[in-house]
Amino acid sequence: MDPHFFSPLTRRDMLRRCSCGFGYLALTSLLAETARLAAAVDNNPLAPRSTHFPPRARRVIFLFMPGGPSQVDTFDPKPLLARDQGKALPTPATEGVTQEPRKLLPSPWEFKKYGESGIEISSLFPQVAKFADELCVIRSLHTNGQAHGQAIMKLHTGSENQVRPSMGSWILYGLGTENQNLPGFITISPPTAIVGPQAFGSAFLPAVYQGTAIGRENTPLSQAQIRHIRNPETPLDLQQRQLEFIQTLNREHLRRAKADAQLEGVIESYELAFRMQTEAPKLTDISGESKATLDLYGIDQTPTDNFGRQCLLARRFAERGVRFIQVSHAFKWDQHINLRRDHERNALEVDKPIAALLKDLKARGLLEDTLVFWGGEFGRTPTAQGTDGRDHNPDGFTMWLAGGGARSGCVHGATDDYGFRAVEDKVHIHDLHATILHLLGLDHKRLTFRNAGRDFRLTDVAGNVVKAILA
Repeated sequence: MDPHFFSPLTRRDMLRRCSCGFGYLALTSLLAETARLAAAVDNNPLAPRSTHFPPRARRVIFLFMPGGPSQVDTFDPKPLLARDQGKALPTPATEGVTQEPRKLLPSPWEFKKYGESGIEISSLFPQVAKFADELCVIRSLHTNGQAHGQAIMKLHTGSENQVRPSMGSWILYGLGTENQNLPGFITISPPTAIVGPQAFGSAFLPAVYQGTAIGRENTPLSQAQIRHIRNPETPLDLQQRQLEFIQTLNREHLRRAKADAQLEGVIESYELAFRMQTEAPKLTDISGESKATLDLYGIDQTPTDNFGRQCLLARRFAERGVRFIQVSHAFKWDQHINLRRDHERNALEVDKPIAALLKDLKARGLLEDTLVFWGGEFGRTPTAQGTDGRDHNPDGFTMWLAGGGARSGCVHGATDDYGFRAVEDKVHIHDLHATILHLLGLDHKRLTFRNAGRDFRLTDVAGNVVKAILA
């Protein structure tokens, strides 16, 4: 064959020539639809989007307890721990977990049944227990990663060892936001000591989908603010002229580059930041709230003031259209020692504000379409570490959901007799992510983003919707 007359057959040529071109016709239709959607996103990447099916929830509030609350001391009662106190755990330990001496340690707190549902909750959470009939308690969670960093990244991004977009970024990418003057994804006092901004970053998604942080870990929220939102030296009209000039340059560069997801995100982020100058300060100022509301959340009270402020802000953001709000307690739940003292201190700080948030959302008619979920990156062992501590346990732990289409007043799954390993109706973190997306009207298998020649998703190549916990 003369090489001058030979041209390779491309895939598009094959579709055009084979079967009278029907394959090429289908391809053209798909490409046109892709181009239409891309153009819509480019015009406003934060515009509200259609869901894959009717949603039950419109927004999410994630109450994150970093460090790993002990399931057998909070929401997963194990009476056999008291009966067999001091005996060796009969279940083989997970490789790599230090458990010496592996002696069973009973919970210091009493469990009681609450509400018509009879869900058993420990005395650490007497206020949350009043809302037992609103809760869906999942006692069979399990995850990957023995270390905090691995498990936190798995919970937040679906991957324990790769840089991936955070859950909030995926949700904002899939749904857009209802308020164009506020970020669609806000993280309040994010924990930064272990994993840093990756826990609320957008990774390879456009930068506009990353979380906006208010405050930081171990900084009182009363002193926190959204950084760099104000320019006290330049009036707004001059700022707007500067912004218009910068955006002209950015868009010209984007026109030449053809596609640059990060630059697209920067363009939108600049404009959002400008709009936020008037909206955000009003929203973070709680001085207009009634004394009854402040008292409900435990604000200006010890020890609930800081977390109470976080939960009140979460409610204010939720009712103004923010899609994903994360409220993080400080990194205090890692009780390798002093379990009794520190778990009790932690619970006193968060119990009243969490109950207040549930009550407030319900009273305002927001709980019905707001999914609230609580938990840490993993649980604790039922065995003692030292004399009064528990080690990390990714093999069986508890989280709970409320509102937003989650089944109320139910317990799903179970750990073994001692609370060490999930054994019944097991729920992996990928399954939890798939279920959260489902409640928001998103199919986790269809919510994808192409990067480096591959379609990525929050659940990677795993995950199943836990239909038993849907209302």
